[in-house]
Amino acid sequence: MKGVNTMKSMRKHLSLLLALTMLLSALPAMAGGEPDGIHTPDIVRWDKDELVVGHPTVTKGDFFTEMFGNDTADIDVRAMLHGYNIIHWDENQGVYLFDESVVKDVLNVTDKLGNKTYYIELYDDLYYSDGSPITAWDYAFSLLLMMSPEVEQIGGKIYRAEHILGYNEYLTGALPYLTGVGVLDDYQLAITLDHEFLPYFFELGLLLCAPYPIKVIAPGCKVMSDGLEDYGNGYGYGIYIANEDPSVAEPVYTADLLRQTILDPETGYNSHPSVVSGPYTLLGYDGVTLHFERNPYFKGVPLKTYKSGDEPNGIWVIEGTTLMDGNSEAQPALIKPSIEKVAFTLANNDTMIKDIQSGKLDLVNKVVYGPTIDEGRAAGLKNKDYPRIGLSFLTFTYEWPTVHDMQVRQAIAWCMDRDALTREYCKGYGVRVDGYYGIEQWEYLLATHKMEYPINFEDEEDKEDDRHYQGVHLHTETDYEKAARLWDGLSLDNLTVYHVDTAKANVLLNDAGWTLNEKGETYTPGSGDIRSKMVDGELVSLDLSMMYPEGNHIVDHLQEYFIDNLNACGIRLTLVPTPMQDLFYSYYRETERTTDMIYLATDFHVIVDPSITYSTDTTANHQIWNNTYSDDERLYYLAVEMRKTDPRDVFDYVSKWVAFQERYNEVLPTIPIYSNVYYDFWVPNLSNYIITGHVTWSQAILESSFSGRSVPTATPAP
Repeated sequence: MKGVNTMKSMRKHLSLLLALTMLLSALPAMAGGEPDGIHTPDIVRWDKDELVVGHPTVTKGDFFTEMFGNDTADIDVRAMLHGYNIIHWDENQGVYLFDESVVKDVLNVTDKLGNKTYYIELYDDLYYSDGSPITAWDYAFSLLLMMSPEVEQIGGKIYRAEHILGYNEYLTGALPYLTGVGVLDDYQLAITLDHEFLPYFFELGLLLCAPYPIKVIAPGCKVMSDGLEDYGNGYGYGIYIANEDPSVAEPVYTADLLRQTILDPETGYNSHPSVVSGPYTLLGYDGVTLHFERNPYFKGVPLKTYKSGDEPNGIWVIEGTTLMDGNSEAQPALIKPSIEKVAFTLANNDTMIKDIQSGKLDLVNKVVYGPTIDEGRAAGLKNKDYPRIGLSFLTFTYEWPTVHDMQVRQAIAWCMDRDALTREYCKGYGVRVDGYYGIEQWEYLLATHKMEYPINFEDEEDKEDDRHYQGVHLHTETDYEKAARLWDGLSLDNLTVYHVDTAKANVLLNDAGWTLNEKGETYTPGSGDIRSKMVDGELVSLDLSMMYPEGNHIVDHLQEYFIDNLNACGIRLTLVPTPMQDLFYSYYRETERTTDMIYLATDFHVIVDPSITYSTDTTANHQIWNNTYSDDERLYYLAVEMRKTDPRDVFDYVSKWVAFQERYNEVLPTIPIYSNVYYDFWVPNLSNYIITGHVTWSQAILESSFSGRSVPTATPAP
C-alpha cells in the first residue's frame, strides 16, 4: 500500500508549525527595519565574561508588553526579562503547550452553551527577581492590565480580549468585574473562553499570559475575585482591580498612576523593568545598549531533547488531551542559564563581522544583508542559517488620498523591480514574495507543496501511538488518496506577480482618474508632469514620499529599480531617511504620519492572525492595531474566516489562507518585496548555541555556555 507507506514516512519528517499559537499572534507582526551603514556606538564589555550580542535593529525601549510597540529587538529583550508564561512554544514538537515548569495540572470543561473553561493549577515555586512569590493573582492582574482602559488613556494599545467571557461587559462598564477569569486560590486560575468566539484555530494561544508585579506597576492596588453565583451561568467568579486599603475612597488605579509607573523615562516599567520573572534582570540601558545579569530566583526552563543532529524535527499535535501529559506531581528537568552577564546592542552591517573578530561582539543575530553574510562566511566564523517567517515590504498610509485608490497601489507595484531589489540587497539569500507571508511559514510551505500534507492514516500500528497530526483521521487508502488530491489542488498560482510594466501602471492610473497635472490641466505623458486628480474638491498630486531606515543599503538600488519607473508614469517619489526609532514611532502611529509610504521589514510570530492586522472593525477599536488603516471589508472578512476554523481542520484553514493571500495580493495594503534566509554568526567561545531550536537568540542562549573573551573591560556605570 504505497499511500500507507508514504503516510508513515511523512509522519516522521513533517516540520509543521500547526494548530496552537500564542496570544501575541492576534497582534500585529513585529517590525524590524534592517538598518545598515549607520553609526553605532563603541561597545566595551563590562567584564570579560559578559556575552555581547549584536542585532541589526535598534531597540525602541518597549521592554514590557507589545501595547506600546512590537519591534523585533524589543521582543528579544522581553524574552530575557519576562518568563513563566502559561503557554510556551515547543520547537521540538512544533506546537504551543502548557509550560510544564509553570503549570502543574490543567483541565478544560465545556458547558452546554459551548463556553470552554480551562482550570489551571500553578506550581508554588515561582518567584520574581526580588524573591517575592508569583501566584495566580499575578496572572489575573496581567490580564486586567492588558485590557485596561487606563492603559489606552496613556497611549497604549490595549488587548482586545473578545474571546474571554464577559469581556465586552467589563470593558464597557456594564459589569464592574471580568466574569471569564477567576482566582480560585493562590495557585489556581480559571479562564473561560466565550462560545461566540469559538471555534478558534489557535485556541490554546488564547491562554497566553505572563505574570507582572502589581506592587511595582500598580502600588496600592490589589486584584479581587468575588463570588458571582447569581450572574449568568453561575461560574461563581469574577476579577477586578481594587484599592489595597479599602478605607481609601478614591480609586488608586488610574491613568496617572500608570503613566508614572510604566512610562517614566528613568524608572518606568516599560523601559526599565525592575522586578521581573525571566531568566535575566536588567542592569542598565542607555537607549542603545542593554546589560543583563542572571536572575538568581529563576527556576529554569524545561530541558529540550533534540531528536537528531542538534536540529528539532518531527512536528506533532496532541489531540483530545484534557490533563497534562505525564506525572503532574513531578516537574520536568529544568535548565538554568549558565552565562552570568549579557549585553545586547545595535550592530552595524558594515562592521559587525570585524566587530566579532576584534572582540566588540560575540554574537550577531538575524543578519540579512548579503555582503555581510558573505563576509562572515569567508571569515570562518561559526554560523547558522534559517529561513525567515516574515518579509520585507512597503506599507502605505492607506487613508491618505494619494495612495487610497487600489489602482494607485497596484500601479506603484508595477513600477517596482522586486526581483532586482532582492537580488542586489540579499545577494542570493532572499527570494521575491507575492503575498503576506514568509518563506518558512507553514501555510506557505503547504500551499506550495514544499511540505508533506498533514493527513492521518490509521492502522493497527497507529492504535498504540497517541500522537497524530491535527486534522481528520482516515482509515482507507482511497480516503487518503482523495484527501491528498484536495491538497494537490491548493496553490498560489492565482497571485499576480508584479514586475516592471509601466504600460500597465499608466492604464491603471488613467482608469482611476489621475489624468490631470499639478496645475489641474491635462496630464501629458513624458512631459515631466506629476499626475493629479480632484479628490473632494481639492487637487491631489502623486508627489509621494517614502520613509526608510536611515543608512539602509536598499536605497542604493531604488533609483534604478523603482524611482525611474515611477517617474515614467507621472509619479514623483522623495526618499526620507529616518532613524529607526522615529520610523517605528511613525509605523505604529505613535506620532503623526508624514510620508505616503514606509519601507521596513517584519518578523511574524510563529503563526499570524491577520484579522487584527487588517481589521475594519471600528466599533471595537480594532483599527489601533491596523498599522496601514486598510479599509477593505473583503480582506477583513477572509481573515476572520481563517481564524474561525475548527482547530482539527488544517486543510480548511490553509484553503482560507490562500483565499486571503489572493485578496491581499489584489488590494495591496502593503507591497511585499522579499523573504530571506537569516544568518547568525558567533565566536568559538560560545557553545551549544542552537538558534534553529528556538524562536529567538535570547531563548537559545539559556542552553548555551560562554567562556569569555580576553579584551579590555569597562567599569559599569553606577
